[in-house]
Amino acid sequence: MPAGGPAGGWHPDEKISLAEAIESYTLGSAYAEFQEKEKGSIATGKWADLAVMERNIFEIPKKDILHTAVTMTILAGKIIFKKK
Repeated sequence: MPAGGPAGGWHPDEKISLAEAIESYTLGSAYAEFQEKEKGSIATGKWADLAVMERNIFEIPKKDILHTAVTMTILAGKIIFKKK
């Protein structure tokens, strides 16, 4: 857990899952901008803005997510960063 918060979080009964958090941040944000047809998920014809992590964040302990490096960043379908 990052510094600054109590063990278990501020309101543990209001936590959402990792999948829900990612969907809210991606598709939910696109929907809020009325751009869900252009971005927010990976699909043919969408912008293809995404980050590739070195580990599958759904398969590692939650505490390790903050220490998982980005290996590639793709913006508008073009690789703009690739870890060497």
